[in-house]
Amino acid sequence: MKILTATEMQAVDRWTAEEFGVSLDKLMEAAGEAVAQFCLRQYPVAMRVVVLCGKGNNGGDGFVAARVLAQAGRLVRVVLLGRVDEVRGEAATALKRLMKEFSSVEVDEVGDEAGLTACANAVGEAELLLDALVGTGFKPPLRGLAVLLREMVEKLETPVVAVDLPSGWDANSVEQTAEGSFRADAVVTFTAPKIAHVFGHLTRSEKSGGAFGPVVVAAIGSPEDAVVSASGLTWAGASKALAERPRDVNSNKGKFGHVLVVGGSYGKAGAPAMASLACLRAGAGLVTAAVPKSILDSVTRIAPELMMVPLAEGTKGAVSFKNLDGAKLDALVKRISVVAVGPGLSTEGDAPAFARQIVEKTTVPVVIDADALNAFEGKTDLLNGEGRVMVLTPHPGEMARLAGMTVKEVEADRVGLARRFATKHKLTLVLKGWRTLIAHPDGSIAVNTSGNPAMAKGGSGDILTGIVAAMLAQFPNDVARAVETAVYLHGLAADYAAHAMDEHTVLATDTVTHLSDAFRYRVRDEDGLVWICGLRG
Repeated sequence: MKILTATEMQAVDRWTAEEFGVSLDKLMEAAGEAVAQFCLRQYPVAMRVVVLCGKGNNGGDGFVAARVLAQAGRLVRVVLLGRVDEVRGEAATALKRLMKEFSSVEVDEVGDEAGLTACANAVGEAELLLDALVGTGFKPPLRGLAVLLREMVEKLETPVVAVDLPSGWDANSVEQTAEGSFRADAVVTFTAPKIAHVFGHLTRSEKSGGAFGPVVVAAIGSPEDAVVSASGLTWAGASKALAERPRDVNSNKGKFGHVLVVGGSYGKAGAPAMASLACLRAGAGLVTAAVPKSILDSVTRIAPELMMVPLAEGTKGAVSFKNLDGAKLDALVKRISVVAVGPGLSTEGDAPAFARQIVEKTTVPVVIDADALNAFEGKTDLLNGEGRVMVLTPHPGEMARLAGMTVKEVEADRVGLARRFATKHKLTLVLKGWRTLIAHPDGSIAVNTSGNPAMAKGGSGDILTGIVAAMLAQFPNDVARAVETAVYLHGLAADYAAHAMDEHTVLATDTVTHLSDAFRYRVRDEDGLVWICGLRG
């Protein structure tokens, strides 16, 4: 699913009408219908609904939603910032139809503060609010009556469903928050997500306890050919369909790959153990952990299905370079589909050189994480994914060391940096953080929208490494979607864990427990809405 700018979204609507014969009136009807049906399903007991409308097309979507809700028996009231005779175009058509077919729906024309005060009681008594003031084409900040209305809504606990975007957001913003915007408990947008839908934290508020509410995309009739984006940005969750294919009934473990997890050191047995467990749970046919002898027994206890290879140790319990003597490396990677190297590996003694040699001398797909990434600090010229599959999974600190810059500089240009690094080194880069990015060798970038603050715990990166390796082992011919699916599944499992427990108490291994929920989840619901954020009940 492509991610669009505001200008590109406007072009899609125009091309849909001009080239494909779907009028803007029909698009508005479909949009308003989608919003109303979402509200009826998500808030079935909300009888009193107030729709806050502007004079533009976003308000037009609100007028249609108000009519459909009234048809469904809801007690609807419209608060219009402006006068009825100031509404133009398709929005005017939608408003006239609403007023003609449902004279019982009161339309409050608000032209000044006195008018806003007059409808304060109606707004305060609502059981559901629809924010249809301004949408994708709006340039912040909000002014005048819109600010006063926002302040009025802010004092209420009434759930708010935003039409297209919470009013006040810039559709092109990559910022996590937007000061001065309306709060939202849910967002319904149309055709494709805009940049703010994937990078912004649109549906979090203190009153909701920090929970992530739904952000959904409704198809309203624009053909796929009309949806054109120059940014190269897509939504990672669309790739999850890869993990929804039923397995062949005539299957065996050999069909789903053999992953070798290389890592661990004295005091760091948990990292390779967690990576191996996640790999098993994510569907790899076979998983072998190669770890230093001193932690072998500890790692073995994670799961009886896990196979083990003991590695010779050097100083401070780190792996020794002796493991690469003679034909030992060939024996280690024999019949292996994917190598995941780095979890708990250490930066002591031979460990960094050992990691670099594993990467250099193997030709199978490799996932590089943790201390294996640190082994390439100042030596990124050795990272070359041409002719092979290479996936790096750095957090911002590891990325800063690889790129020779500060974490602040990494965070200032995440998309640009990820794209440059991935294309230069011809590899797939998973840059973790708020909205993890999956940058591919061709310069395309998928943005992940699953996950939550519960993942800020030791071990989360090891779990991701295992899931990425498992998906690569199962789908070796579809690398891009395999990695995107892995990242999305990891975050989705964490969403389930936080929902079942609490974001403070979730452990990294709890996400593994909820992987089955993530695999079963479908991003497209029974009404055809695509949930790019939030869990369906």
